[in-house]
Amino acid sequence: MSYVEAALAPMRKTGQIKLHKAEAFVGMRKAGQLVAECLDMLVPEVRPGVPTDRIDQLVYDFAMDHGAVPATLMYRGYRKSTCTSINHVVCHGIPSEKPMKEGDIVNIDVTLIVDGWHGDSSRMYAVGEIPRRAERLIDVTYESMMRGIAAIKPGGTTGDIGAAIQSFVEAQHMSVVRDFCGHGLGRLFHDEPNIVHVGRPGEGTILRPGMFFTVEPMINLGRPHVKVLSDGWTAVTRDRSLSAQFEHTVAVTDKGAEIFTLSPKGFEKPPYATSAS
Repeated sequence: MSYVEAALAPMRKTGQIKLHKAEAFVGMRKAGQLVAECLDMLVPEVRPGVPTDRIDQLVYDFAMDHGAVPATLMYRGYRKSTCTSINHVVCHGIPSEKPMKEGDIVNIDVTLIVDGWHGDSSRMYAVGEIPRRAERLIDVTYESMMRGIAAIKPGGTTGDIGAAIQSFVEAQHMSVVRDFCGHGLGRLFHDEPNIVHVGRPGEGTILRPGMFFTVEPMINLGRPHVKVLSDGWTAVTRDRSLSAQFEHTVAVTDKGAEIFTLSPKGFEKPPYATSAS
């Protein structure tokens, strides 16, 4: 894998890893923070009886009100502004008129384009009171993401990230989905490198300052196998076990990692403490 200065690279996926300078960090911080604010805004909206179409509309309205564009809207034919993945849906769940139910867990994935830069993040939300096994899955998934991010440093490798996630998750007797991975981003929605959430330390692509990518492990209570439904988007666990995911957009820096999508309100994982709760 070769590297290229991002400002000199064409606006397309070339197979090279783009290395970004200080001005790109400014743009990504703005995009990342807007996505985090959007996910914060949704916290009181996720409750029993609310259809996921309502969540999608709120994301669209938020983007329009803040001069942003939902990156998923009409991306490769996808017709929604967000993905809402409930219970055994692993990722790319399509918002619909079906209401969320007490005890559901839902991942909401939002990518906003701000001044040409992509901020991409997802969080888990609890719909009312949820089972203890779902709480534990959410906790393990969040911790796995943060352990993966903690492994990021110049001279490290993408395998270090995957190994940190895989070793922790499998020790909890859960499984890491192999079919989907994190990805480079910036002015492109999906770029090099791929960030696989399993791996061996020291293997994979070498990390260099200026790389932007997502870390977004999908963790199943059961086996790791998934299938995509006939709509061409919705991925579910084959054994119908619960699945969870968290996602941050990060940069490799001289000292380690910078997270662009941290919650301004500290809403990192449920239960989210709000004045309404």
